[in-house]
Amino acid sequence: MTEPRRRQVAISGGGADPPVDALDAAEEVGRRLAEAGITLVCGGLGGVMEAASRGAAGAGGEVVGIVPSADPADANPYCTHVIATGIGHARNLAVVASGDAVVAIGGEWGTLSEIAFARRLGRPVVALRTWTVRGIGAMEDAPGIVPASTPAEAVDVVQRALS
Repeated sequence: MTEPRRRQVAISGGGADPPVDALDAAEEVGRRLAEAGITLVCGGLGGVMEAASRGAAGAGGEVVGIVPSADPADANPYCTHVIATGIGHARNLAVVASGDAVVAIGGEWGTLSEIAFARRLGRPVVALRTWTVRGIGAMEDAPGIVPASTPAEAVDVVQRALS
């Protein structure tokens, strides 16, 4: 009998010089996810992605890095599995499609695109110190995006969404 597939949560966040508080939050989220037995999926590079990967790997968790280049060596050293795509920013879709939920931490334009892709795919998004999204009509209250104030709250929201 095979065991059920481990749950996977995608972490989205800036790779280029994010603030220290975003890095600290990402590392704690990664650690907490690993402690809960959840596999972390990310873009595999530096910044928030590397901090979350470090937290998860430090807690004995699995980290899937989906890098934009065709070279697996471009992944941060904490990725336990690497998928080299060779498709540049288009890999953002693969990152969020691979998660059962997404935690967005800080971020830049790529993070915003991942939030949008995740919602388009029906994945719940937890927003931790990231973009504030609002729309018009049915999108006015950004359905499916739940703000969190702390890494612990973000992981709690994710676990409730996955149960």
